Amino acid sequence: MRNKPVILCVDDEKIILDSLKMQLKNHFNDMFVYETAENASDALDFIDELVGDGVRILIIVSDWLMPGIKGDDFLILVHEKYPEIIKVLLTGQADEQAIQRAYEKANLLKCLHKPWHEKELVEVIQAGLGS
Repeated sequence: MRNKPVILCVDDEKIILDSLKMQLKNHFNDMFVYETAENASDALDFIDELVGDGVRILIIVSDWLMPGIKGDDFLILVHEKYPEIIKVLLTGQADEQAIQRAYEKANLLKCLHKPWHEKELVEVIQAGLGS
């Protein structure tokens, strides 16, 4: 299907997804394919589909507070199935317990707090890529 690896952003607010995509593209240009999903359930289906097509998903940046499945639970589910995917949580409202769970059970790379800074986002992605 594609030969470029994917960075997947998951958030229930389209404006956040657009911002993430724009900031990542500004820095990494065409190195990656930037995909988005508006909830964890769609993201899980999409991940299975991409992996089934032989597409490599490098990083997932996920919101925490979303309808349906919360970000920590979503990232734990992803980790159980695809432990090699690097996971970043993005939140304005996660409680410390949820963040800690994601670090322990999803091998979370980093938790970024909204509003985030583009420089911080890029540094986290670069750190993830270097690991």
